[in-house]
Amino acid sequence: MGYSDREVRVKNFGINLILDMKDNKLRAVAVASAYLAGEELLKRYYKYARGDAKFKSSHEIVTQADLQAEKIIISEIKTNFPEHRILSEEAGKISGSSDYLWVVDPLDGTHNFSMHNPLWAVSIALFYKSEPVLGVVFAPVLNELFLAEKNSGAWLNGKRIKVSNYKGEQVINTFCHGSKISDIKKALKYYNYHKLHDLDCRQLGSASLELAYTACGRVESLLVPGANPWDVAAGVLLVKESGGKVTDFKNKAWTLKSPDMAASNGLIHKDILTTINDK
Repeated sequence: MGYSDREVRVKNFGINLILDMKDNKLRAVAVASAYLAGEELLKRYYKYARGDAKFKSSHEIVTQADLQAEKIIISEIKTNFPEHRILSEEAGKISGSSDYLWVVDPLDGTHNFSMHNPLWAVSIALFYKSEPVLGVVFAPVLNELFLAEKNSGAWLNGKRIKVSNYKGEQVINTFCHGSKISDIKKALKYYNYHKLHDLDCRQLGSASLELAYTACGRVESLLVPGANPWDVAAGVLLVKESGGKVTDFKNKAWTLKSPDMAASNGLIHKDILTTINDK
């Protein structure tokens, strides 16, 4: 099935994108890949049994749903852009000759998926010469598509989004963490402080969605000790293009090689970095 056929399938999901899918093949393939993977994941989600998961580590699981969704995305990218490189959570690095790099998490929030919690997403980012240029986060159960393009803005189901202007007592922070015990301990100290001092601090279980929620103003921040690039790559651009700020814990610009990540509406960025570095 060719690229033009994928266009039709994307439009059939009922989400009215603010941008014409025909004017940008990169965007079209990213969105189509997210939808096609999401379609497959939904089929498996409603009949999934937790016992089918396999452990990658003591705190990480992988399912056949992850693997199948990943195959769909990689196939779509390689069919349309065979020279492009790919970095995906399960498949690892896939080589290519291009300066374009796709960073993929086919199922971000596998634990949520496994217990029938709807907060999970397909996350697809595109980098050009190490700079993020496109980010797609699709939450199939919620039917929410977040899309960002470099220097062009960010949208939720075709409507422009912006970070919140909340600070002080109104703040809701979120957090995530890598699988290392040191990352978990650091996250727990951060949670303990902000849970007691702000309106709320929560772990939603999907970094890509937590970044998307930061971008559209539902929460004010996400902080991740031990951030994997595939978990956050698409969401980083969403936050930036929505007027927020993204750095590592040293307040330097986040890159794919950064060991940690902090994203916020900008107003509270100094506060969350002070907390994680002092606690």
